[in-house]
Amino acid sequence: MLASLCVAFGVFLSGFVINEPAPYELFLVVLIGIWALFGLKLSRHIAPLIALYVIFNIGGMFSILTMDAVKQTPMYIAVSLFLAFTAMFFAAIIEADQRRLLLIFRAYVAAAIMTALLGILGYFGAIPGGEVFTRYDRAMGAFQDPNVFGPYLVLPTLYLMYGLLTGTLKAAPFRVLGLMILVLGVFLSFSRAAWGLLAISMALLVAIMLIKERTGAFRLKILIMSMLGFVLLVAAIIVALQFDQVSELFSDRAKLVQAYDGARHGRFERHAIGFLMAMEHPLGIGPLEFGLMWGEDTHNIWLKALMDYGWLGFVSYVALMIWTFTLGFRYLLRERPWQPYLMLALIVLFGHTIIGNVIDTDHWRHFYLLMGVVWGCIALEMRWQTARHTQASSFVPASQWRQGRAIGSARVMTGNLSAPTR
Repeated sequence: MLASLCVAFGVFLSGFVINEPAPYELFLVVLIGIWALFGLKLSRHIAPLIALYVIFNIGGMFSILTMDAVKQTPMYIAVSLFLAFTAMFFAAIIEADQRRLLLIFRAYVAAAIMTALLGILGYFGAIPGGEVFTRYDRAMGAFQDPNVFGPYLVLPTLYLMYGLLTGTLKAAPFRVLGLMILVLGVFLSFSRAAWGLLAISMALLVAIMLIKERTGAFRLKILIMSMLGFVLLVAAIIVALQFDQVSELFSDRAKLVQAYDGARHGRFERHAIGFLMAMEHPLGIGPLEFGLMWGEDTHNIWLKALMDYGWLGFVSYVALMIWTFTLGFRYLLRERPWQPYLMLALIVLFGHTIIGNVIDTDHWRHFYLLMGVVWGCIALEMRWQTARHTQASSFVPASQWRQGRAIGSARVMTGNLSAPTR
């Protein structure tokens, strides 16, 4: 129980990353180290996660060799490797005890609501020194960037939404209140990626639940609750837009293509330039060099992999994502105790992969937590399948048992007690 509570506390700290190294890193370094000393087991079920993340970071190490001056890049790769270890850690402890999923999700929800409140109150100047929780007139909570703050809130939003659709009416008011706080936090982050991620995730959740649930009454409940939730969401946005500072920034951020996207050497042109550069630099150009060269980071996780981790890192990253989604969607609709957690984490991870086309998710701590949750559930399913096959192979049908008994009796009668050949 103490170990599980430490895991929950570590997840809770993921919502507070104002400075680096954040308390999240410091706590998990100690926790993973202690857990490793007392028997952290990495099973073969998560071997693809381990191998591909290690290869990915080896690509980053090779990329450093192409630089004239290494600067701070060894620390950058060390952080990448540490975050990869956190994904492996979460996958391993979830495989060891599925009950930790509930603690992880509840701790995540608590952290998200608290950091969202800080962002909301700071945005409206409702607390002294609240400007520390905003940037560029956008809420960012206890994060360094609104573009990370917004996507961080999506998984707990989906978790509360799922509880509202499937849970009891007794807990509904608390879930509705939590949903309103989280959705407002996402909205005030003014992150187009976060808005898109929330919309995609909500739509996928409703679609998968309609496919999964077979009864007409439950499907009707899902549709009605979803429509009510959509109406409340629109109403909350309309209320927020009554504030001038909100409406002005919203009208600007709501544009699909900003000036810095389509301008000369803007985001999209830098993507094209970067992919052409990758053809000439198979080892990459070194971590963070692209941003120094062009004044802006890649804002594309695939280009980020090519530039910072080389072809080796890019191929391993693509392979990891394909492997993850192939297994995840294969096991998605199976009736298991961990199925809701797999569904929620997989949906949000899939959404992060989509928004990765316009933003870097390389060092997002919650991205690695999502990856660990998904692979932990995959490992649980594999263990369940292995146990079922073992049990089935140990079961001897009655006809075979009677046949073996007759052969044994004949051997006793003839005195031939040697072991039978198979």
